[in-house]
Amino acid sequence: TRAVVLHSKRLQITRATIEAGHSHPVQEARVLEHRALEQVALLAPEPLQAGHSYTLHIQYLANLSESFHGFYKSTYRTQEGELRVLAATQFEPTAARMAFPCFDEPAFKARFSVKIRREPRHHALSNMPIVKSVNINPWLVEDHFDTTVKMSTYLVAFIVSDFKSISKITSRGVQISVYTVPDKIDQAVYALDAAVKLLDFYEDYFSIPYPLPKQDLAALPDFQSGAMENWGLTTYRESALLYHPEKSSASSKLWITMIIAHELAHQGDNHLPTSAGHTILYASQDAIGLLGHLGTLLAHVQPPVDQHPQEEYFLRRCFDAMEVDALNSSHPISTPVEDPAQILEMFDNVSYEKGSCILSMLREYLTADAFKAGLVQYLKKYSYQNTKNEDLWNSMTNAIGNGKNELQGDGFCRSSQQPSSSAHWTKGEILDVRTMMDTWTLQTGFPLVTVTVRGRNVHLLQERYLKGVDAPSSKGYLWHIPLTYITSKSNTVQRFLMKTKADVIILPEEVEWIKFNVDMNGYYIVHYEDDGWDRLINLLRENHTAISSNDRASLINNVFQLVSIKKLSISKAFDLTLYLKHERQVMPVLQGMSELIPIYRLVERRDMSGTEKQLKEYIISLFKDLIDAQSWSDEGSMSERFLRDSLLLFACLHRYQPCVDKATGYFTEWQKSNGTLSLPADVKAAVYAVGAQTSEGWDFLLGKYRLPSFSVERNKIELALSFSRSKDKLQWLMDQGLLGDIIRTQDLPFIIVIISKNPSGYHLTWKFLKENWKKFVEKFELGSNSIATIVTGVTSRYSTMSQLAQVKEFFSSLDEQSAQLRCVQQAIETIEDNIQWMDRNLEKVKTWLQNNH
Repeated sequence: TRAVVLHSKRLQITRATIEAGHSHPVQEARVLEHRALEQVALLAPEPLQAGHSYTLHIQYLANLSESFHGFYKSTYRTQEGELRVLAATQFEPTAARMAFPCFDEPAFKARFSVKIRREPRHHALSNMPIVKSVNINPWLVEDHFDTTVKMSTYLVAFIVSDFKSISKITSRGVQISVYTVPDKIDQAVYALDAAVKLLDFYEDYFSIPYPLPKQDLAALPDFQSGAMENWGLTTYRESALLYHPEKSSASSKLWITMIIAHELAHQGDNHLPTSAGHTILYASQDAIGLLGHLGTLLAHVQPPVDQHPQEEYFLRRCFDAMEVDALNSSHPISTPVEDPAQILEMFDNVSYEKGSCILSMLREYLTADAFKAGLVQYLKKYSYQNTKNEDLWNSMTNAIGNGKNELQGDGFCRSSQQPSSSAHWTKGEILDVRTMMDTWTLQTGFPLVTVTVRGRNVHLLQERYLKGVDAPSSKGYLWHIPLTYITSKSNTVQRFLMKTKADVIILPEEVEWIKFNVDMNGYYIVHYEDDGWDRLINLLRENHTAISSNDRASLINNVFQLVSIKKLSISKAFDLTLYLKHERQVMPVLQGMSELIPIYRLVERRDMSGTEKQLKEYIISLFKDLIDAQSWSDEGSMSERFLRDSLLLFACLHRYQPCVDKATGYFTEWQKSNGTLSLPADVKAAVYAVGAQTSEGWDFLLGKYRLPSFSVERNKIELALSFSRSKDKLQWLMDQGLLGDIIRTQDLPFIIVIISKNPSGYHLTWKFLKENWKKFVEKFELGSNSIATIVTGVTSRYSTMSQLAQVKEFFSSLDEQSAQLRCVQQAIETIEDNIQWMDRNLEKVKTWLQNNH
């Protein structure tokens, strides 16, 4: 061949040469660019010989990116108001090509030698430590970084800034440092302590020493996602890394711990196998590398950091994944992709959250120790190689075959106190993990298991759970489902691997009730035929603590999902919610809210004041006693604090008067002190939200928001400002978010979604989306999670034919790539589902409320 094809995007290549060796002359190469494919071809004057080594020299220019991808510009203000500039990178999945020409696909690995020139007042960071710094002249320094091991381009990173850092050494001698803007270095202590403990924990878990001499964690003022696992230099949003002991809430601490745990779990695998997928030209995306999911799953280990409600958090993410995975527009975890926008789209709930949920299910299925043994075997066997999903599954099967599942304990916490049956799934059969897991990774969606009890016989039927107006047949779908169940006669978890469309379990004796999918550890929904649901509803009313809080949350979730596909009546689902008056645990309470509040939002949009008022009063009545029992403080366990934060915000936003009065009192005192009064961190969201309802309070909050000293509370203040009833103020917020000066553009998707939920703002957000679509694409990139968040967030409560027509008309008027985005298809399906839901259920909700409230 005469051509070498590399990836390049927005790079101005001024010269390219090809050198065959020191004894051969340097030859000029002609450069051709294919912008649509983000590629350049370097044409040699004569054919390149197979088996020969050539060196390419490329000179090029580029501006720092104005988006959040590639090598981009970020800014911050000091306490004194001085504007300072830094530059940082975000290359995942396909933006290394915006910084240097390269083979920008994960299967093409290389060793990277990085040199960076900077001013003496700045310092540079990269994946590896600096080996030397050379003074080019009095105003320019060149840093030389150690050469990396072989790795993919998307893991390369560098930052030039004036950040400060704090450091510690792990028990195995690795230096951990946290970098942040100088004024916030005191907020880096928690992250540093957590990172040290976590890295020690992961080294022990993987049985593989961390291979680098250092691990840097950098908090960037402008960052689109939560964090990025660049090897040796993980990068984070400030809100995902910085924690203030007095000002940060319990939910903030949980979020930070989970994010650091996730990114550092990747550090144990980044130098190890990589999926061969996510190639733009020819290959399968292959689940974006299942190691990403392992990172997510291992983040839910209970490490020796602090006590957090991590299992509840994980369950919430599985419910979120199922919501998207239930749509016809969903996709299998392993999916072919053809262009950069499709690759970005793969970083969604189905790829990430579903992946970790099915791995969690697999861990429960194999036993935690067999799962761990298989994982470690996989990591060691395929070090530095490209892999496919089946390599992981085969390692799991081998681990079971070696009898390693006799071990006890792997460091994971368990919320369930239920004993487990000693007879495992298959009663002596040889387990084939690959065959089982292919049913979960290669098929779209997830199963609905219908349970019918006939005396001692439990009849089981599986089909695909699918929402939608034109839902295709589930014929041909079959999963290998690791079923678990408990009964009224035994809380010992029984296990059964369902491999066929229908099956029967024979119980030792007749039971009052049976509950499948214990602790919702499986990625499937359960429907109980005949009087099965009535028996479980009765159990919840009479003795709800007979089953775990996760089981109660899963019943709440499942009953409403079954209403959506016409398997149950809405009145049955509302009957179940009556027990919530006695619920005190965080997960069932939050799940109850997350099912009922969206229904309230749908009713609210129809301007049906009578039904809206009744439904709001009913929801508040369920949680009234729990709300009244909350102390306005930061006391209690992490779960209790997490619950308080959510409950008080909910109560105040829905104008529960005792909450509004208390929050108003706090806000008035805080305002009188000019913001110096120390409010309990877990009540700030509620206090600010109530304060922002007046014009004077809103302006006061905005004034504090602009001060560097209130940076810890920016997210809470943004939330409160977005709840204003003034259309002018809401419009101003979105306009400023797009400009990016007062309100950072990274926060704009969040603000738009909150305003979309605001009765005063939801008309504004749709207009704003239409008018600024091109700017969104420039800033966030087509296919990104930010774009998906905006599209689905703005339209998620639409429920009329007129709204559906508007959405279809707008997106069909755009270019083909925009019109075919998966998030657009999801939005259209969701609106269609909302229309159907309201047509079927609105009158029934009215009747139920009249009879029961």
